[in-house]
Amino acid sequence: METATATPVKEIPIAPNTQLEEVLRIFDAQKKNAQNVKNTTVAERLKKIKKLRQVVFANRDKIQKALWADFHKPATQVDLTEIVPIISEAKNFEANLYDWAADREVDTPLPLFGTSAKIVLEPKGNALFLTPWNYPFQIPLKNLISAVAAGCVSIIKPSEFTPHTSKVIKEVVAEIFPENEVAVVEGDHTISQELLKLKFDHIHFTGSPLHGKSVMRAAAENLTSVTLELGGKSPAIIDDTADLKATAKNFIFGKFVNSGQTCIAIDYVLVDEKKKDAFVIALKEAIETSFGKNPIESNDDCRIVNARHFGRIKRLLDDAISKGAKIEAGGNSDGSQNYISPTILTNVTPDMLLMDEEIFGPIVPILAYNNIDEALRIINSKEKPLALYIYSKSNKNQQYVINNTTAGATVINETLLQNAHANLPFGGVNNSGIGKSHGHYGFKEFVNERPILKAWNPPSNLLLPPYTKFHKTLAEIMMKYL
Repeated sequence: METATATPVKEIPIAPNTQLEEVLRIFDAQKKNAQNVKNTTVAERLKKIKKLRQVVFANRDKIQKALWADFHKPATQVDLTEIVPIISEAKNFEANLYDWAADREVDTPLPLFGTSAKIVLEPKGNALFLTPWNYPFQIPLKNLISAVAAGCVSIIKPSEFTPHTSKVIKEVVAEIFPENEVAVVEGDHTISQELLKLKFDHIHFTGSPLHGKSVMRAAAENLTSVTLELGGKSPAIIDDTADLKATAKNFIFGKFVNSGQTCIAIDYVLVDEKKKDAFVIALKEAIETSFGKNPIESNDDCRIVNARHFGRIKRLLDDAISKGAKIEAGGNSDGSQNYISPTILTNVTPDMLLMDEEIFGPIVPILAYNNIDEALRIINSKEKPLALYIYSKSNKNQQYVINNTTAGATVINETLLQNAHANLPFGGVNNSGIGKSHGHYGFKEFVNERPILKAWNPPSNLLLPPYTKFHKTLAEIMMKYL
């Protein structure tokens, strides 16, 4: 662990707005070019994906510096959570896109004898990416790979709260793609609102459920399909068989990476009453091992992205303390740096704001339960989470939790790694998300599965009126045997 005296983080001005006339010009240019991009080959698309991978790696130092400037994100954490996921996603597409994009022949049902059929995958057309500030480099470019592989044209709107990173994204994209294929449009929420008025063929949004509803309402005006990567309160259950020291170490990554500003981070913990005290001790030790006795001095501890979000998290913490929550570790903050230390709370009650709102910060509320059904009642009283984490050595307990809950993903004795698994879909359920991202699942979000049927001896000729006894007999045979 490296330690250093932290430099105060000043409030960062948001990225400047792209002029509306420029937005409309880019949108129109991409619409006119969409057919050309649609007709590109798999080989041509893979060439662009490979170049994206290479350009991202070549700009590693610049990306690290941008994320440090935006919210003090450690360089190694940038490598692991911003750069590696893009490189891994690109390689997955490079290895599999020929198979994923191939036409699929389908069997011909007996009543359609005389025809053949297949499914071809065509790009939906022009795509819009509205992306967040918490993983501001990874999320837009990792998901862009799916659109490029599908043959879509795309506009990316990065978060205005990470302007240094936004600038690098724009530079990277411009090095690979012409503007009429992929372009970056910067600005605040008003630019997002203007973009949502335009007739895109698919919108990919990552953010809160509240804003996801606004995106979906806007998309409905044009009957535009959407992928919504949202969030919510992702719980962790620790039963009486769990390895507490291993679990506590896992929490350092699962909760405190990016200072808890992760949509699939553990939001609250339900631990067996018999294990609560021991787990609190183990987690306190793990925090000190990773960040030292004074975490604000650690170069491995990220900051909150800006003063507004710092204030929101501080409000949740203060509300909990005022209502009787006990600080077991941390609880320190520094508004001049937008810093909140890794914090453990016990004596948490349902009426506290942090048990209602998604925390999205480095606070771990711990609640004890007497039996597993009590824990499940708490989980099921809330919206379906994006992720559910189970820490248990009992296969029976693991399966019981899975059978009696619903979640976008469930991870046993680990955290966050579902996002890195190349063969798993990433996404939520209802309030925590609609649609899936990453790999084959992300690719399918940007394509239309177009059925093609070809007849050489049209069977429909047998169905032409005037209807006779033959037609009636034919219908009865079909209903009975087909």
